[in-house]
Amino acid sequence: MKLLQLAVTIFVFLVFIPEPLYAVESPSPINDLDEIADQSLQMTKAGRYEEAKQLLHYFSDEFQSLNGHQSFSMDELRILTISHNLAVESINQASADMDQKVNAVTKFRLVMDALSSKHQPLWVEMEDPIMEAFKGLKSAAENRDAGQYHTTLNLFLSKYNIIQPSIKLDIPVEQVQSLDARISYLDHYRQDVLEGAETMNELTSLETDLEELFENNQEDEADPSLWWVIISTGSIIVSTLSYVGWRKYKGQAEAKRSERQKN
Repeated sequence: MKLLQLAVTIFVFLVFIPEPLYAVESPSPINDLDEIADQSLQMTKAGRYEEAKQLLHYFSDEFQSLNGHQSFSMDELRILTISHNLAVESINQASADMDQKVNAVTKFRLVMDALSSKHQPLWVEMEDPIMEAFKGLKSAAENRDAGQYHTTLNLFLSKYNIIQPSIKLDIPVEQVQSLDARISYLDHYRQDVLEGAETMNELTSLETDLEELFENNQEDEADPSLWWVIISTGSIIVSTLSYVGWRKYKGQAEAKRSERQKN
C-alpha cells in the first residue's frame, strides 16, 4: 500500500510542478534573434518607428555575429535577408502608411519565427484573416460582383503575401509552387477568371489547398514535454502496481502454502 501511495505521489509531483523544473531550455542565440524580431514588430504596431528601426538594425548586427555559428541553408538566408530588407525599407519609407509598415515587419517576424520555432509556427495563426478574406472573394465571385471581386481579391493577396515567405520554410516546395500558381492565376487573369465558367472550380480547389495548408501545420494541443511526463510517470505507476500486485500474489501463495503445511 505504501508503494502505491508513493507512485501516486510521484505522478502528482511530476505533472503539477512548474514546467521549468523538468523541461529547462538553455537560452539560444537564435531565440534571442526571434525576440528582437518580435520587439521590432511590437514597436511598429505602437507607431514607434524609430525604435523599430533601431531594433531591425540591431537584429542585423546580431545576425552577422551569429552567422558563423549557426547553419542556415542558402534559401533560408535569402528569404530572411529579403524579408528583413523589406521591413527596414518600409519603416524608412515616409509615404508608407501604418498598415504597410506593420505588414512588412510582420512578414519578417513570421520568417524569423519559422526558422526558430520547433513546433507550430506563428504564420498558422494567420488562418482566420486569410480564410475570411478568401470567403469574401468567393462570395463576390458567386454574385458576379466585379467591383467587390477585385477589392476582396486585393485584400486576400495582401494577407497571403504576409505568410508566403514563411511557408516556403515549412512546406514542401511542390506544395508551395502549386498554391502560388493558383493564386497567381487568379491575380493575373482576374477579369477572365470572373467571367469564365470555371471560376468556382478554381476557387474551390484553392480553398481546399488553403485548408490543407493550415490543417497540416496545426500543433497537437498537448505540449510534447507534457506527453513525455505522462508516458514516463505512467510507466512508473504501471511498474509499481505490477510489483504491488506481484507482492500481494506472492504473499497469498505463501499463506496458502503455510496453511497446507499445517494441515
